[in-house]
Amino acid sequence: MVNVLLMVTAELENLTGLQPQEGCDDPNFPYYFKMKCTNCGEVSQKETCVMLSETVPLPNGRGTTNLVQKCKFCSREGTVTMVPGRGRPLMLEMGQSGKYAPLMVFDCRGLEPVDFSFGQGWKAESTSGTKFDDIDLSGGDYSEYCEKGEVPVMVSNLQAKFESVK
Repeated sequence: MVNVLLMVTAELENLTGLQPQEGCDDPNFPYYFKMKCTNCGEVSQKETCVMLSETVPLPNGRGTTNLVQKCKFCSREGTVTMVPGRGRPLMLEMGQSGKYAPLMVFDCRGLEPVDFSFGQGWKAESTSGTKFDDIDLSGGDYSEYCEKGEVPVMVSNLQAKFESVK
């Protein structure tokens, strides 16, 4: 069992609190990444989607998990279970100093997430209080204009990494 923490950072211009639409534990926020088999090292060709609200029975029949996936190369089965409660929004100061914000913990058995893809369903707030909902980061950045603060707002230089945690 390995707990893997997804960490994200970005350059935020006049924005703060970048996070999934319903907060870091949003049950319907889709996490997309490729999976690496810890047995043979093969990385999946396609991205896998994992969401808190979607569960499947564990192969041994004891409980549920968010993902059961079989390696196409060695046929070994692995699971990924999401562990809510550890994520925090990316704040403006963190982005400016290059620090990463923890987003979600994944309990991985036989699989390891790699290559996180930013997609749709993010939210942020301008430094003057305007809320921006359903932000699409799949293109690698986001820009808009804040009427209230009369300033441009932008998310750019998106980066993600995975760290092992206890």
